[in-house]
Amino acid sequence: MNHTGNRKHRHFTSFQVIILGFFSVILLGSLLLMLPLSTRDGNGASFADSLFTATSAVCVTGLIIHDTATYWSEFGQAIILTLIQIGGMGVVTIAVAIAVASGRKIGLMQRSTMQEAISAHQVGGIVRLTKFILKTSIFIELIGAVFLMPVFCKDFGILKGLWYSLFHAVSAFCNAGFDLLGVREPFSSLTSYASNPLVNITIMALIVTGGVGFVTWADIKKNKLQFKKYNMQSKVILTVTAVLIAVPAVYFFFCEFSGLPLGERIWTSLFQSVTPRTAGFNTADLTLLTETGLMLMIILMLIGGSPGSTAGGMKTTTIAVLFSSALSVFRKNDFAHFFRRRVPDSVIKNAATILLMYLVLFLGGGMIISYIDKVPLISALFETSSAIGTVGLSLGLTPTLGMVSRLILILLMFFGRVGGLTLIFAALSERNSYGSRYPQEKITVG
Repeated sequence: MNHTGNRKHRHFTSFQVIILGFFSVILLGSLLLMLPLSTRDGNGASFADSLFTATSAVCVTGLIIHDTATYWSEFGQAIILTLIQIGGMGVVTIAVAIAVASGRKIGLMQRSTMQEAISAHQVGGIVRLTKFILKTSIFIELIGAVFLMPVFCKDFGILKGLWYSLFHAVSAFCNAGFDLLGVREPFSSLTSYASNPLVNITIMALIVTGGVGFVTWADIKKNKLQFKKYNMQSKVILTVTAVLIAVPAVYFFFCEFSGLPLGERIWTSLFQSVTPRTAGFNTADLTLLTETGLMLMIILMLIGGSPGSTAGGMKTTTIAVLFSSALSVFRKNDFAHFFRRRVPDSVIKNAATILLMYLVLFLGGGMIISYIDKVPLISALFETSSAIGTVGLSLGLTPTLGMVSRLILILLMFFGRVGGLTLIFAALSERNSYGSRYPQEKITVG
């Protein structure tokens, strides 16, 4: 009888709470976007279209099947922006913030869930970190909007310019990639501002700021510019981020955009190296890239941003850990390490698992879409990498896909935002690795 009672009162794990939270917000957003008030024609969107858009917004992806500016009304755009903000800062972060504001006590379960949601190192100080995340996010988004105002207010008038500035600042910081510039040409993103330094610098700064993670910014706030005092994770994130921006920018400058004027060439190359890190904006026509350029962007989209950030993807730390592990094998060292700190074997196993999951889902999804909708494989893989990396860049394929392919993209977006390990731990929460072990036997690899 006692065992039965325990089953009836089984609590959700932190991982299950995170998944249910995202799912609930997506469902609510879908219902709101179905309202006649949400679309410009007053007829409302279908559930399938609303679900795709809400998932893309909450999972801060940016893949769309209708142009945001011309299809959705101002009310619909406001709903999308709210979903982006919730998804960017995290459903759990918003919930804890509301609880704190209302004076409710935050229990250990909520603190543990918050720790998992933002990839914090410990439960202690998690409420204080939540307040820091909220204040920092709002402050940076407002600063970004202020910098965008001179351009958008000049081009679209005061009221619309203010709205456009706020929308794009939030979308960029949350690495969402939704834009309202389809009023000039549907699905054009930021191509009309390819040579505008203020727009380029502001959007790129917001993308990078949101993508390095809140824990990293807390470390920077504490230790200022004293790099040596940062914890190992912050050092790895900042180093890998710098490399993943600089190297692709050099390639794009010399190999993809050589026909552009020098100034526009510099901005375009730099922007296209920053935006695949799950942001989703673009200032160039991506269909004009070579297959090599497309493949580079696919790799960058899969890597994504950093843990505990507004970005998705495998994460910079995952790639860094696997790279360090490979180097340790080449050098015949017993362990992987960064900055004179050893990486636990469990972390390496998690990183390898994440890489395998992303590759299987990205390749499997792309192959299925290519087969079902009869599209080139490289184009299908670009869309699936964009979905699972929660990027939002597109070759224009998504609006033309059938229902099955769109459902695949929805699942990939959800997986990419929630995270592979979160889904695994949520599904296998009742299992453990204790007990008897199988006999060990060697197997040759490579």
